[in-house]
Amino acid sequence: MNQPSIPPIEDVQNTPDTRQLAIDKVGIKSIRHPVKVKDKTGGVQHTVANFNMYVFLPHNFKGTHMSRFVEILNNNEREISVESFESILRAMVKRLDAESGHVEMTFPYFVNKTAPVSGVQSLSDYEVTFIGEVNQGKYDITVKVVVPVTSLCPCSKKISDYGAHNQRSHVTVTALINDFIWVEDIIRLVEDQASCEVFGLLKRPDEKYVTERAYDNPKFVEDIVRDVAAQLNKEPKIVTYTVESENFESIHNHSAYALIEKDKRK
Repeated sequence: MNQPSIPPIEDVQNTPDTRQLAIDKVGIKSIRHPVKVKDKTGGVQHTVANFNMYVFLPHNFKGTHMSRFVEILNNNEREISVESFESILRAMVKRLDAESGHVEMTFPYFVNKTAPVSGVQSLSDYEVTFIGEVNQGKYDITVKVVVPVTSLCPCSKKISDYGAHNQRSHVTVTALINDFIWVEDIIRLVEDQASCEVFGLLKRPDEKYVTERAYDNPKFVEDIVRDVAAQLNKEPKIVTYTVESENFESIHNHSAYALIEKDKRK
């Protein structure tokens, strides 16, 4: 028996558009997929990343093919590795016949830390994002790391008979790199410039140590971004950077914030 013929289905996205307006980024946001990431200790972390995937759409095309972004993720191994990040981006640009593409991969990254006095170990998590771009065949990768630290107010210490207000702060480094750099090295660079780093687990002697260290090392939000920027200026693997610090004030119902941007090519 002859099978009935299936009439062709119109591809509306491939139809022309007459508004003469290109779209800089079009694609999908917030799709989760398993990933695996090598860490500096030689281990492999298995986690889940949140992906944003975009391409440039010329003015004469009505739309892009959204399903192809998902297909590209699922055509790779079950767990996407950082090593395959560039190939996924290039495959996306090729599959969608685009002149440029942009992929963001955000995931929690864990570092095993040792308390300063007791030596107890615990995991601390950091939000890491890899941002890849291909434009006219050229590939660039940017690494973004959010590092929680402690900051203690120099003014509060100066004017108080005893004590000083301190708070947890988020320092965010976003760096365009020209060579591989460990996430741990960026984290260490930031933590060394804070009033004190933070830990997942502390015993009483450790609490005494970190409290006194912060008190002996007060930093305004301005101090933190300047000190981090000074260290980023010394790193030859970093081409451009943005460093931000948001201090979640403990005596105010607002945050203190500072930002420095630098293009080291200029």
